[in-house]
Amino acid sequence: MPQPTHAPGVRHVFVYGTLRAGGRNDIARFAPLPRRVADAEVAGTLYDLGAYPGMVLGGEGRVKGEIYAIDAQVEAALDRLEEVADDDSGEYIKRWLCVQASDGRAFDCLVYEIHPSRIEGRAVIAGGDWIAHSRR
Repeated sequence: MPQPTHAPGVRHVFVYGTLRAGGRNDIARFAPLPRRVADAEVAGTLYDLGAYPGMVLGGEGRVKGEIYAIDAQVEAALDRLEEVADDDSGEYIKRWLCVQASDGRAFDCLVYEIHPSRIEGRAVIAGGDWIAHSRR
């Protein structure tokens, strides 16, 4: 795998649900405006939580998403939206993952993984694509 891309002061986030382009919480609504840098997939399982999905990292499945360059202000807003808690007891757990983009570049990305307690009894989204699933 290529070495991750690093730029001073720039963070990247991999979004896979309502934050994707065209989603209910499209990341483009945040300021300063996040910059889309690539499409990507990660190893994981996507669950249908009703109005939004949750992903558990790892395993054989693939989850489709997008990588954005963001600043600290947007990261803080995403932490609030995803209900991240310092002790990992919130709805989502903040993770860092090296994500390989569709074009082969690699990025160290912030990823919001659903807390394991939230997926009990929830359906897996076949194909790992929330946007396609939510349009059905």
